[in-house]
Amino acid sequence: MASAKQPLLDQQGRDALEDQIQDLVENGTLHDEASPSRVPDQDDDDRTTMSEESHYSDRAPWLRAAVLGANDGLVSVASIMLGVGASDVPLHTLLLSGLSALVAGALSMAAGEYISVASQRDTEQADVNKERAAQLRGPKSRRRELEELVQIYVDRGLDRQLAKEVAVALSQQDVVRTHARDELGIDVDEMVSPTQAAISSAVSFTIGAAVPLLASAFIHDSRARLVAVGGASTIALALFGAIGAWLGGAHKCTAATRVLVGGWLAMAITFGVGRLFGQNPE
Repeated sequence: MASAKQPLLDQQGRDALEDQIQDLVENGTLHDEASPSRVPDQDDDDRTTMSEESHYSDRAPWLRAAVLGANDGLVSVASIMLGVGASDVPLHTLLLSGLSALVAGALSMAAGEYISVASQRDTEQADVNKERAAQLRGPKSRRRELEELVQIYVDRGLDRQLAKEVAVALSQQDVVRTHARDELGIDVDEMVSPTQAAISSAVSFTIGAAVPLLASAFIHDSRARLVAVGGASTIALALFGAIGAWLGGAHKCTAATRVLVGGWLAMAITFGVGRLFGQNPE
C-alpha cells in the first residue's frame, strides 16, 4: 500500500483535463463553483476532535478473515485426526496424520488465496489502466468520461447541476482515482497484496490446526486422545465463533452455536467414516 497518494494521471493529462474543464466553465456549461474558496465554519474544530463513527463492517477485516482461516484449520485437522484415531492407531501415526493435514491445508490455503487475490488485483489494475487510457485519448473521450461520472452522482440522488460540480471538483484532484473509486468501486490505495494474503491464510490455518495437535500430543491412551481432541476443538470452535460475532456485531451465543454445530457435524461424520472403514478385517 502506498504511503502517499500519487496522481494516477501524468502532468500532461492533468493539464489537458483542466483546460477542458475550464472551457466548459467559460462556455456556461458548468458554473464556476467547482473549486469554491474554502471558508472555515464553526464546526471544523469539532470535526477535528471527534472520532469517526465506528461501523462493524470496518472492524479489522483482516482479523475476521484470520478467524475464518483458523476455524478452517481447526475443523479440518481435528476431523482428520478423529477419523484416523477411530481405528486405534498409535500416537505417532495420529500425530503424523494431523501434522500432514496441517502442512497440506496451510499450503493449499496459501496457494489458493494467492491465485485468487492476484487474479482480482490484475483485473482491477487492468480496469484502472483502461480509465487512464480513456483520459489520454482526447477531449471527446474526457468529456464522455466526465458525463459518465456526472450520471453516477445523479443516480445516487444529486441533482444534475450539483452532480456536475462534484464531478468537476473531484476530477481536478485526481480524475483516474475518482473514476476508479466511484465508477468501478476500486480503491487504488487499498489493493490487497497477494503475498500478504497468502501468508495470512497459511498462518491463520496453522494456528487453528495446532489446537487438536497440541491437545493430543502427550496422551498415549487412544480413547483419552480422542476426548482431548474433541474437547479442545469444541472450546476453540466456541471461542472462534464468539470472536467472529463480536467483530461483526452479531449475537455471540447464536454465532458460537452455529460454528459448533458445523464443526461437530464435520468431526462426527469423519469419525464415523474412520470407524467404519478403519478396522482391519479378521
